[in-house]
Amino acid sequence: MSLKDQITEDMKTAMRARDSERLGTIRLLLAALKQKEVDERLVLDDVAVIAIVDKLIKQRKDSIEAFQKAARTDLADKEAAEIVVLQAYLPVRLSAEEVTAAVKAIVTELGAKGPGDMGKVMGAVKAQLAGKADMSQVSAAVKAALAS
Repeated sequence: MSLKDQITEDMKTAMRARDSERLGTIRLLLAALKQKEVDERLVLDDVAVIAIVDKLIKQRKDSIEAFQKAARTDLADKEAAEIVVLQAYLPVRLSAEEVTAAVKAIVTELGAKGPGDMGKVMGAVKAQLAGKADMSQVSAAVKAALAS
């Protein structure tokens, strides 16, 4: 069963259970998936679905930060609950040590030296670790590897 089919089944389960918070988040995710399919006239595979889930989680994290600055904990809590639902659709993430090791291996493989090679390294890392690691963590690891 594809990830998109699993999300649809989870929506049906949430509807039956009358779990309105979970249902709202899943509908939001399905709307984002459908929008991407319509805009680009394609059928999404699991990798593309994971990328969209990642994007939605990043948006939620940014919103939480903004809501906390504005002292709106009620809205921040709602966004945090949505993150929990969305994270269920992501594969198991690599640990910080695994990300650092993978980045160092790619830097060595490419022979990258210094911050000028950041784009080249990020392109290779993104291709290899997409969906497996938090890209902000990956970016920090690349900066650290190129600085040393």
